[in-house]
Amino acid sequence: MRESMSGGRRGWMRGFSSRMSRSFPPNLARMMLLACAALWGGSYLVAKIAISTIPPMWLMFIRLGVACVIMLALFHKTIIPNLTKAIIVPSLVVGVTYFGSMALQTKGLETIDPGRSSFLTASYAVLTPFALWLVARSAPKAIHIVSAIICLMGVGFVALKPSTATLQLSYGDVLTLLNAVFVAFNIVYLGVYIKRFNPIAMTFVQFVVASVLFLVAALLTEPGPNSSWLAPDVIWSILYLLLAATTLAQIMQNIGLAHVPTSSASIIMCSESIFSVSFSAMFWGERVGWTSFVGFALIFSAMVLSSMGARPSDRSRERTRMTVIHGDSEDVRLP
Repeated sequence: MRESMSGGRRGWMRGFSSRMSRSFPPNLARMMLLACAALWGGSYLVAKIAISTIPPMWLMFIRLGVACVIMLALFHKTIIPNLTKAIIVPSLVVGVTYFGSMALQTKGLETIDPGRSSFLTASYAVLTPFALWLVARSAPKAIHIVSAIICLMGVGFVALKPSTATLQLSYGDVLTLLNAVFVAFNIVYLGVYIKRFNPIAMTFVQFVVASVLFLVAALLTEPGPNSSWLAPDVIWSILYLLLAATTLAQIMQNIGLAHVPTSSASIIMCSESIFSVSFSAMFWGERVGWTSFVGFALIFSAMVLSSMGARPSDRSRERTRMTVIHGDSEDVRLP
């Protein structure tokens, strides 16, 4: 469950990593990317634990609210001068799409296992070229169409019930797939706007808009805070989501991307879903039947194939919800 602070921090971290020695060991960089994917994969399980106590809208409000405070404390000299009237509409667009993606993903996670959630969410990588086509009239390549067909087959296997030979998606599955659609559009729009506006300010306003929407949704639909939220396992879950899955993972990702070819890095980052289902099976007891296994394998293959077909500018921005922001910001122009 990747956190989208990367859109704002990436520029700063890329500058930091570019100043590091060019002799930085490539294998160490690859290990950092793999560790980053593992941290993101583990975040699905940790979020599942957290929402067993904290309702989803409140959890996301806490995550994004704290993220806003941290960003403002670190980058206020960059953020405040860029809060102009021109950024209002873009902030609403990326904020609403980000809210939609994370709300659907977190609500879906209430009723499905973490590993299943991660693979269904990962289908956004296949959907993004088609979202780009709708938004910017940039037609997908043939490899993207093939990837979409493979991904659709994968979802079909995930939904297949061997006992009845019928396709059946649960309510949580549907919410998670809708989340992937929102993620794809959020990536496209953010890829456009961070080229026109300061990326740190753009990420900050995205978080502000989404956090306000999460607060409103929480107040209207969920019970308020209580003492159970202070339980040690809940506190540790929140700290993991904020510090490990956001800050530490982002630092390792940006350092890794500076020293590993983007084509190789994007494939390494695809392992996030594999880590997620592995952690879920080991620590949550998630059971993966043969149909789900085949479905996960097809979705993963579609992700890798779509990544191989991306332009260099796409691959250099590889993220994945809830949370890496990437896109064709050099080439995209809204009609």
